[in-house]
Amino acid sequence: MIDSNTFKSKALKRIKIAEGHLKKVETMLSSGAYCLEVIHQSRAVQAALKKVDEIVLHGHLHSCILKDVHGPKSKNEKLISEVVELFGKQN
Repeated sequence: MIDSNTFKSKALKRIKIAEGHLKKVETMLSSGAYCLEVIHQSRAVQAALKKVDEIVLHGHLHSCILKDVHGPKSKNEKLISEVVELFGKQN
């Protein structure tokens, strides 16, 4: 099984990347950069945050779901419902 610290360090690295892109967006807006360049940079922020979500979900599936999947069936349904509900809230 993959260590939860591995997921944590990967997610934190991606957060730093998103933070750098976001600061760049702020600088670009302040300096009056070309709109499409600002949007391009903003999309980089969103992509980095999406990757954080993927890493955290992957960690959750490995550290929580796999560990608990052999428990009572009612708990399995709850675990599945939590993940499905999370993705239902997107957009």
